[in-house]
Amino acid sequence: MVAIRPIALLLALTLIALSPSSSRAGAHSSQPEDRLANSSDTSLFAQSAAEALNRDFPSSDISFLLLDASTGRVLASRWDHPDTPIPMGSLFKPFTALAYGEQHEFQYPAHTCRGDATGCWLPRGHGKMNLTSAIAQSCNSYFRMLTSDLTSTDVGPTATRFGLNPPPRTANGAELAGLGDRWRTSPLGMARAYVELARDRDQPAVDQIFAGMADSARYGTAAAVHRVLSRSDALAKTGTAACTHGHGGPGDGFAVVLTPADHPQLLLLVRVHGVPGSHAAQTAAQMLQRIGD
Repeated sequence: MVAIRPIALLLALTLIALSPSSSRAGAHSSQPEDRLANSSDTSLFAQSAAEALNRDFPSSDISFLLLDASTGRVLASRWDHPDTPIPMGSLFKPFTALAYGEQHEFQYPAHTCRGDATGCWLPRGHGKMNLTSAIAQSCNSYFRMLTSDLTSTDVGPTATRFGLNPPPRTANGAELAGLGDRWRTSPLGMARAYVELARDRDQPAVDQIFAGMADSARYGTAAAVHRVLSRSDALAKTGTAACTHGHGGPGDGFAVVLTPADHPQLLLLVRVHGVPGSHAAQTAAQMLQRIGD
């Protein structure tokens, strides 16, 4: 398999070689993230990525948004009405966690997930959880506990600050962690919220959230990212939500992946019809691998 960080470097070097400016006297190379920020180089990459993804992942069951993680610019997309709010499940959880932290001096409790008995998606339970492990495993039980005393008034300002639609005024409990279908936001808004989260990685609790997203990509609900890319240099979060496709289905899987983990250059948001979020993570990883070939 091909690793993302070398891919970014190879892409930058290739673009430098092809660029007319590379042959000018005094021209010098720049860092990969600088090359991606250059509008002409970004356009070349965006065109190549869009062609590859649309060619190799043609299914109408797959929707995607590929963004420049440093600017929030859309590089490639195939998503009908990306500005229309839809339920996006557990992708809301990191922002709910920040809202909780702002109400509790960023002190997060431990919790024992007992599976069905405490309302988790994993029947046998995850056992003892903290914020980082709860993000990695997308533990519903932990977030039911975390949101038990929150209101939409508590969560709304944080959501708005990150560009998300706030939850409904009457939402409460687990609805404030994205469970159910009442809290909705646009796919493009969600993608850019994660871009903004990456910019705020030095703020309180974001380091715990990102540690959870890194663990998710290694061995959590997004473990397919590590398996497909043969490395864990990525941040990932999965979600499963009610289907909003016209032909209906049991649910839709979502995955957001940022890479590389220490300084994200790319963000890919994927929705796959009729599967859980863990399956969407595998599709996202395969797409990232393809645009890196």
